[in-house]
Amino acid sequence: MRSALLSIVLLMMLGHYSLGQRQLAAPNIINYNNLAYQAGLQNWSTAQDKEGILYFGNNEGLLTFNGRYWNLHQLPNQTIIRSVKLDKDGRIFVGGQDDIGYFSPQANGTLQFTSLKNLIPEEDRDFADIWNIVVHNDEVYFMEFTKILHYKGNSIRVYKSNTEWKYLGAADGQVYAHEEGHGLLRFNGEVWQPVLDKATSDLPDINGIIKAGEDSLLVSSPDRGLFLIQNRKITKLKTNFDSLLTSQRLNCISRINDRWIGLGTKSSGLLIMDNSGKLVQHYSYREGMQTNNVRSIFVDRNKGLWLGLDDGIDYIAINGAIKQIHPDKNKRVTGYAAAYHQDHLYIGTADGLYQFDFTEKEDDLSFSKGRFSTVKSSTGQVWNLQTINDHLLMAHEEGAFFIENTTAFQVYPAPGTWLFQPASPILPSNKVFIGTYTGLYNIDYESGAFGHHQHLNGLSESLRFMVMDYQNNRIWGSHPYRGIFRLDLSADQSRISATKIYTAKNGLPSDLYNYIFRIKNRIVVATEDGIYEYNEQQDLFIPSNIVNRNLKGVSIQHLKEDREGNIWYVSNKNVSVIDFNQPHNDTPFTITHLPELSGKVVGGHESIYPLDRQNIFIGANKGFFHINYDKYRKNITQPDVLIGKVTLFGKKDSVLFGGHKPTLPSQSPDEPSLPYSWNSFHFEYSSTIFGQFSNLEYSYMLEGFDRSWSAWSSKSEKDYTNLPAGNYSFKVKSRNNLGNESPINTYHFTVLPAWYNSFWSYCVYLLILSGAIYLILKWQKKKHLKEQSHLKHFHQLELDRNEKEIVNLKNEKLQADINYKNQELASTTMHLVQRGKVLTKIKEELMVLGKNHKLENESTDFKRLLKLISEVERSDSDWDRFSMHFDHVHSNFLSTLKEKYPELTPNELKICAFLKMNLSSKEIAQLLSISPKAVEVGRYRLRKKLQLSPDTNLFDFLIQTTSGSDQTDTTNLPKP
Repeated sequence: MRSALLSIVLLMMLGHYSLGQRQLAAPNIINYNNLAYQAGLQNWSTAQDKEGILYFGNNEGLLTFNGRYWNLHQLPNQTIIRSVKLDKDGRIFVGGQDDIGYFSPQANGTLQFTSLKNLIPEEDRDFADIWNIVVHNDEVYFMEFTKILHYKGNSIRVYKSNTEWKYLGAADGQVYAHEEGHGLLRFNGEVWQPVLDKATSDLPDINGIIKAGEDSLLVSSPDRGLFLIQNRKITKLKTNFDSLLTSQRLNCISRINDRWIGLGTKSSGLLIMDNSGKLVQHYSYREGMQTNNVRSIFVDRNKGLWLGLDDGIDYIAINGAIKQIHPDKNKRVTGYAAAYHQDHLYIGTADGLYQFDFTEKEDDLSFSKGRFSTVKSSTGQVWNLQTINDHLLMAHEEGAFFIENTTAFQVYPAPGTWLFQPASPILPSNKVFIGTYTGLYNIDYESGAFGHHQHLNGLSESLRFMVMDYQNNRIWGSHPYRGIFRLDLSADQSRISATKIYTAKNGLPSDLYNYIFRIKNRIVVATEDGIYEYNEQQDLFIPSNIVNRNLKGVSIQHLKEDREGNIWYVSNKNVSVIDFNQPHNDTPFTITHLPELSGKVVGGHESIYPLDRQNIFIGANKGFFHINYDKYRKNITQPDVLIGKVTLFGKKDSVLFGGHKPTLPSQSPDEPSLPYSWNSFHFEYSSTIFGQFSNLEYSYMLEGFDRSWSAWSSKSEKDYTNLPAGNYSFKVKSRNNLGNESPINTYHFTVLPAWYNSFWSYCVYLLILSGAIYLILKWQKKKHLKEQSHLKHFHQLELDRNEKEIVNLKNEKLQADINYKNQELASTTMHLVQRGKVLTKIKEELMVLGKNHKLENESTDFKRLLKLISEVERSDSDWDRFSMHFDHVHSNFLSTLKEKYPELTPNELKICAFLKMNLSSKEIAQLLSISPKAVEVGRYRLRKKLQLSPDTNLFDFLIQTTSGSDQTDTTNLPKP
């Protein structure tokens, strides 16, 4: 009895001891709380489709995640979904209270729920929660506590229990169920058959079953641990953590890989054991989980681990190559230095030095188990750890220490120490130089111990970076704000014989931010413009050709060469490695960036400790990172890219594509044709490489609009607004940090022309244009005719004006002619008058002469002369010429007067003509060779013939009577 009790106690102690040991490093854990995914707290089940999209059974419905965006799809009755399973056609089977069915992608990529409740016999349609779903071949099983619903073809068969169904699951190609009182059953296609030889009364409640070996099953019980079923018998599987399994309640079990099995507990987080039942890993709230209550375990297609928690969802990059080390998980202090010495790992932090004691050691030290302990007398800031002369030296803010048997022993007190440098390349070195806060020191090594220390005068600057140039017996140091120091030593290395400072004047790109290192056995400087190295002949620093200036323009703060000659460097808190084992194109190396570490390393105090290719240690803001570089390169596979959602915005928000590709052959994705008013789009895209979020960048192009692919960016959405009408293809691709690109994912759509750009509108436009052209031509013609009419009118007016001017000119000419002829007529008349006077005078003189000389009767010649004068006076020839000329000037005055008054005599006509000329009676008498009295008599007779009253003026009468004819007759004028 005592021995049995002692065995139990020892077993419990062993169990607690094993649980007290943790693996060295924990993988990256990403927490998603309900605020991130906007759904219920509890997550019961997880599944993944062929596109990589994850589905979670959540308290509020079906939760989906495509690597960047979460979406919630609720059941019609908005109940809890506790189990999710996918069939080969991509249908997502779920069950809620009083409803079962499946979500399936539609042609537009959205999920639509199809209820199967109508296929259940009416008397069995009332049921509570569906706790488990199994998809086996083309059949689906839904488990509720009182019944199992078997969906096959297009019908549902119900298997009721008189007691209670405890569990439903599948393993090794078989469907299993646990019914209380009947034990573990297997479905053979028609009925449920017992698995065990007999239903034992002590059979545990079963909540999980997986394949354990070729002919065995591993069964989990919520309160009794693990069992093996083999050869129809069940046996207890004993582990060194059974007490934990029985006390903390085992919620779920799942196979993680060929070697590991995951166990989700209620209050101890996730346990991972190997096939032999040995606990290999343990993750809980201490390691960064949100809660210790794990309700489901799922391994995605990239070997990432998803935990459905009682409060949120956690992703564990269990297969990741980068893990974190926290020597004290309660403090999570900054890591500054790491060293592996005498089968122990040491981690120097801001709070002191920690030592990890290995109990189970793996090649990849991150999987090794053991425990951290603090090194005594090391409290304070640790700056560096170096192994010299087979001793581990610690550079500390309180001086230099060496480590022995978990205790730090001070070599000398303050000032603070940065780093150590052996004075000789051949170890053991009897002298070690030390860079301190106040310059250069050295310590002696004698009889296997470090002793006397000495300050070397000649430099009082802080020496945080230091390299020994053994060939030239000098020390190179640097200060970020002073430049590069060259310290020439004396022959015995006891003093500094010469000091020189190198700055931008000596070839460096700047006076600031220069850091000295030894790389490829060369003295090099990490600068703001890549790597520089010292040229002895020129005594200058020149650009280094170590990496062919591939880092030109890159600001570098830290360099470290590993054992294989690869160069690790830090640039502005970004870690990269120049891998000379991976040639690329025309360069003998490949530069690999590690974006997972971006911004997480210690700025200004970078630390990289490359133990080997599987164990690279990098100081971080919180603890240390462990990198399995071999695994890192192998894990980076070709990324994928998904178009998550395509929505419209503008007049009306609408989902064009929901992110789920139809999987049924009868369905084909929509290629929508949209009205022009909906021409603004929002695209979301992502990748389901969940463990490499920080490694991925995206590039997109809208074919039909963009001329080329966009620049690579981590942004996972794009908007296009006010697209013109046309056919478009939105294309997107992703790439990882090694430059591997994903296949292109494409979404096609069409923006229809606006109503005013359609075919019929163009027809209308053509008709309107034709009509407009016709009207314009008609208007132009009318305008032309009108203008012609106006021109004709203006021309006619011009002609009329010209004619009038011509007439006026003619009239003026006629008037001038009349005036001229009147002058001639007046002249002629005056001539006649004068001639008449002369003739009268001559005649009178002749008469007087004749009387005086008495020649009147005697001289024949005298008589003939008198007769001739009388004939001249009576001659009508002058009158005829005068009347013709008068009529011509005065428009046939005499002819007209004669026509009106034919009884007028020639003498009376003459009197009228002379009166017309406004001649006096005396002048008329002279012209007519009569006496004035005779003229008066003639005028009297004329008035009587003209029948004029005494009041009528004869002159006015003649003017009025002949006024119609007293116009110039141009037709009768002689031609010039």
